[in-house]
Amino acid sequence: MRKYGLSKKILVTGGAGFLGSHLCDRLLEQGHEVLCADNMFTGSKRNIEHLSGHSRFEFMRHDVTFPLYVEVDEIYNLACPASPIHYQHDPVQTTKTSVHGAINMLGLAKRVRAKIMQASTSEIYGDPEVHPQPESYLGKVNPIGHRSCYDEGKRCAETLFFDYHRQHKIRVKVVRIFNTYGPRMHPNDGRVVSNFIMQALRGVDITLYGDGEQTRSFCYVDDLIDGFIKVMETMDDFTGPVNIGNPSEFSMRQLAELVVELTNSRSKIVHAPLPPDDPRQRQPDISLARQTLGWEPKVKLRQGLERTIQYFEQLLGAA
Repeated sequence: MRKYGLSKKILVTGGAGFLGSHLCDRLLEQGHEVLCADNMFTGSKRNIEHLSGHSRFEFMRHDVTFPLYVEVDEIYNLACPASPIHYQHDPVQTTKTSVHGAINMLGLAKRVRAKIMQASTSEIYGDPEVHPQPESYLGKVNPIGHRSCYDEGKRCAETLFFDYHRQHKIRVKVVRIFNTYGPRMHPNDGRVVSNFIMQALRGVDITLYGDGEQTRSFCYVDDLIDGFIKVMETMDDFTGPVNIGNPSEFSMRQLAELVVELTNSRSKIVHAPLPPDDPRQRQPDISLARQTLGWEPKVKLRQGLERTIQYFEQLLGAA
């Protein structure tokens, strides 16, 4: 364990991705040294190009399915494709990224005695029978479906984190992320917010799967990163898992209509069949985050969408 004053050396795996790049920004703002590791499968140089000359930032192209030998104080393990289009592209590799990646990063944490956080997911709850979902709910997940590589990979990663904590006394934190959106989302990741915005800005039909009444809860990226930092700052006896997400629930139809309004688009809303194993409801119970972290989201959906739409407009303009 390094002890060189207040500034820490922090590893962010998946650091060139949507969430990872925002986390790198925040950690640098706090005065830390940041090592960003990413294999660039879904990460983008565009997300971190503004950091290329920063004296406390270092980028390393690395795949977490292979061990990493570095000296760090803290690890944020975010490496894994998170959208169905990307994680279903190579489902075996997706499972390896979650499982082997967890083993390798926990091994690193064990060797250098670093504190480590796992970016888990609300997908571990599957298609929930309890609503909203508290951390105590064990989930309803299909272990052999098209989404299982991601859902079960993340569930196994949580298992590994707690086993390393119990067996090797590793200081672990587990965060279950609910739907997050904001600038630097991949424009073609198939996620509902980026899908709707890109379709609206291009003036093409907006695809609404199923009847559009399925619900999600959308958390703006800045709020999520606040949650990450607060989790890492808790005492070692608080491991999580803890839900970090926005409990305000919206139907897909409401989201589509709001995007059309905010983009002044002429796009029409059309329906398509619902993908298999797509959850009907998803809403976090954030009681634990409120009580333990003093955290709750601040950015309203309309405000966050306006910022996200502005980002995608610039992206399309540059293209």
